[in-house]
Amino acid sequence: MNEIWLIGVVAIVLVAIAAVIGIARWQRSRRLRGQFGPEYDHALEGFGHRRAAERALVDRARRVDKLEIRPLPVLRRDELWNRWQATQAQFVDDPDTAIQQAHTLLVLVMREEGYPTGRFEEELELLSVHHPGTVQHYREAQRLAEARAQGRSATEELRQAMIHYRALFEDLLNLGVSRQQSIARKEIRHEA
Repeated sequence: MNEIWLIGVVAIVLVAIAAVIGIARWQRSRRLRGQFGPEYDHALEGFGHRRAAERALVDRARRVDKLEIRPLPVLRRDELWNRWQATQAQFVDDPDTAIQQAHTLLVLVMREEGYPTGRFEEELELLSVHHPGTVQHYREAQRLAEARAQGRSATEELRQAMIHYRALFEDLLNLGVSRQQSIARKEIRHEA
């Protein structure tokens, strides 16, 4: 009789542990989905498995924590915004050059804010931590610009690329990670 009772207690404890682990995983997934938005789904598609995608997202957040990401001073933001507007105005006369300059200006802003640049995939990953809602614009702008460089698109696609670049550019210029967002990211990383 004692053995049956003991087996029952062990079974209840195991079920309770499994429930706690399941709830913790569900909460972690929910927080990551909230933090990364559409980039969470993109990671799921890329990795094909939720746990692998979530590990990668947590790793991105840890890598960004090691960087010294900083908002630009107001005067510098204004200067870069003026350069952006000049680049945008140039689009009418020379769309190909304007797209190249838009990308160059975007990379300059990333670098000045503290993001490493040079490898597109790494830029996407790191930007996704603070800019999950607009990083897909960068991905799409690059795709459209590359299609144009290979002669597979028209000026309309370049116009779309410019719009996509602008979405991330504006988001980068307004970078201001609040204390609350910073605390939430650290909680996610410590749970991993």
